[in-house]
Amino acid sequence: MSTTDASPDLPSAIHALKLREALLLGDFTVDGLLDLLGGSAYAALARSETVPALRATRGGAALAGLVRLFLLQQPVDEAQAGAVLPLEECLADGWLVRSDGLVRATVDIRPYGGPEGQDWFIVSDLGFAVGGAGGASGQSEAVVLGVGGASTTLAGITVRTPVSAALDIGTGSGIQALHAAQHSGRVTATDLNPRALDFTRLTLALSAAPAADLRQGSLFDPVGEDTFDLVVSNPPFVISPGADARLTYRDGGMAGDELCRSLVQRAGDRLNSGGYAHFLANWEHVEGEEWQERLRSWVPDGCDAWIVQREVQDVTQYAELWLRDSGDHRGDPARYAERYERWLDEFEARGTRAVGFGWITLRKSGVDRPSVVVEEWPHPVEQPLGETVRAHFARQDYLRSHDDAALLADRFILAADVVQEQVGQPGAEDPEHVVLRQHRGMRRATKVDTVGAGFAGACDGTLSAGRILDAIAQLINEDPVLLRDRTPQALRLLVEEGFLEPVPSTDPTVL
Repeated sequence: MSTTDASPDLPSAIHALKLREALLLGDFTVDGLLDLLGGSAYAALARSETVPALRATRGGAALAGLVRLFLLQQPVDEAQAGAVLPLEECLADGWLVRSDGLVRATVDIRPYGGPEGQDWFIVSDLGFAVGGAGGASGQSEAVVLGVGGASTTLAGITVRTPVSAALDIGTGSGIQALHAAQHSGRVTATDLNPRALDFTRLTLALSAAPAADLRQGSLFDPVGEDTFDLVVSNPPFVISPGADARLTYRDGGMAGDELCRSLVQRAGDRLNSGGYAHFLANWEHVEGEEWQERLRSWVPDGCDAWIVQREVQDVTQYAELWLRDSGDHRGDPARYAERYERWLDEFEARGTRAVGFGWITLRKSGVDRPSVVVEEWPHPVEQPLGETVRAHFARQDYLRSHDDAALLADRFILAADVVQEQVGQPGAEDPEHVVLRQHRGMRRATKVDTVGAGFAGACDGTLSAGRILDAIAQLINEDPVLLRDRTPQALRLLVEEGFLEPVPSTDPTVL
């Protein structure tokens, strides 16, 4: 079902561009907020702490008034608001309401910087523009959140190449749709919550982005048999018991991690050849089952996959996190304990001992031997990772098409962000071991032996891998045939993890 008209309790987008122009003239941007609030108060907003920002906006400056209106939900003098905003249009369209000489905002508007310096605005429910839900008690089931860590993580890992058609499932306030609109010919955004679709419309309009095809419904249901070059979803992945699946923005309403499994498995039929699907997800760690194998079983036929577990919580930590998210800890203690018990009963019945969180990326490769990499990586990474993700799958294509002989015939270069570290006792003649470390992307590190260190250091694209190994064999008095035989596996790992980049030879005589 496609939606066209906004909910009557939400603003109209008729004069959105005029409001946008006023916000930009008032310096209501990411840079403007940093200048006004300072880094400390700005960072506090992301933690749902508003006191520092309230202190910084006590004056009557135009920007201070905009921050109080649209981020801090404070009433502002009508004259102060009218000095920077098209007041009558904002009142008529429902962005503001007037009372006793003061005006209040009806929605949150948060400045959001695009990847190329664009000034965007994310529109969400009052009180949810910053820091996610933040344990706000009494929130309605259909509340729509603004920008949070999960949404920016998903935007950062998405491969950004020009595509014809993109799909954002569970669009919320439209953050992923906004990003996709910059490199997609057509964007379709779906959500079970019709209110979310209305907020997506406002976000796109206020950000001067192309409109999206907005459709109400669950997962892939609203798009029928349509296929896409890009699918993204920050779904309601929280694993909650059925009786507590009451918040649309986070609770999937299916048993265990079934919603995430279904989303991933159904994506295979909705991707065009070469297309990518990116998901955030939770998954159960079930007694007697390897979590890696559980996730491998989710991957649809014909798709390569890269699955990264970023965090694991035991079931008590997990239950407490999401009970606090919904504000239950601030209510009746007996009611809180009852809900806590239900969560633990559900996990015990399913044999769930922990819950993992991470990223799942699929690429529709259509090959008979798909690459499925499942790993745990809780360490810091450098966002955005979209190019890192694209390069990962390109390396899988390369390794799949090169047997050991072809690998040794190719030339390689050390990736530009890789440095070598030698670890050992001070004053020792030789290091105990050598580490290759990436300073960008996933920021991996791998320990290599003397041969590996020498090989990596010699990879400047001049000689083939085989020729380098022959030279090393001569230096260390080792049989070159044996060295060639035992090296390809280590070489594959260095290529797969991005330490070495292939430079395919154009000369068939290169050895």
